[in-house]
Amino acid sequence: MEVDYGSEYRYRHPIVAPNTLAVVITQSGETADTLAALREAKRRGACSISICNVVGSMATRETDGTVYTHAGPEIGVASTKAFTSQLVALYLLGLRLGQDRGVLSEESSKAHIEALLLLPQLLTQTLKLAPQVEEIAARFHNRADFLYLGRGLNYPIALEGALKLKEISYIHAEGYPAGEMKHGPIALIDEEMPVVILAPRDAVFEKMIGNMQEVKARGGSIVALTTHGDSKLASTLDLSRDYLLELPSASELLTPIVMVLPLQLLAYDIAVRRGCDVDQPRNLAKSVTVE
Repeated sequence: MEVDYGSEYRYRHPIVAPNTLAVVITQSGETADTLAALREAKRRGACSISICNVVGSMATRETDGTVYTHAGPEIGVASTKAFTSQLVALYLLGLRLGQDRGVLSEESSKAHIEALLLLPQLLTQTLKLAPQVEEIAARFHNRADFLYLGRGLNYPIALEGALKLKEISYIHAEGYPAGEMKHGPIALIDEEMPVVILAPRDAVFEKMIGNMQEVKARGGSIVALTTHGDSKLASTLDLSRDYLLELPSASELLTPIVMVLPLQLLAYDIAVRRGCDVDQPRNLAKSVTVE
């Protein structure tokens, strides 16, 4: 499996085997770069499906099949519920492919579905963190730079958190693999740099503790997102200047969906405090229909 930016795919002369499936992900179904990538994959012989929110859009008409996210109209330019729904759609697609290929048993599939059915409850619990997120926004809304760190499945969520912040608050924000922090971003960390760290209790939890210690040694402030009830992480922080958001425990593959919600709230709260138009950020369009 390979992941590509739609805007890059055509220009790298991709190798497409006869049994390749191209999966295009687009909220609007009209994004020019994504459609161009789809057409290139089909021209080279790939089958195709789209994960899309808009019924009857161009992407849904041109693909062999569609997984609709049914998220409802996304009013804001910076997608939030569409993003979360896309993650759920990809999760379901992965389950179906696993079943069809015979690598996922019926019993294993049932466990994954049961975990997914708990997700609304977990997100409801996560939303109760809104007052704490507002407090963080009040503290950091006037900063010029943010750094977001994650590992494994949560690295893309760090990218998403940074993207949302820069899109709607106009603050420079960068998402980075936490293991690469010493290869560049660490030079930026000082007393003025908040560092948002995604550290659920997983196989790389101890590594994330090490990243926090490196940030603390350089005077940076930390906003840590972790699994509820982990005292070791709390002891790493100075809660007079750092923040800890404890999220409900979720299955590993669903943790990114729980993690992204506070990051979206943080971007929203900071943008509001800075007087920005959250729904219509400057220079952005709802659908990028030209390359």
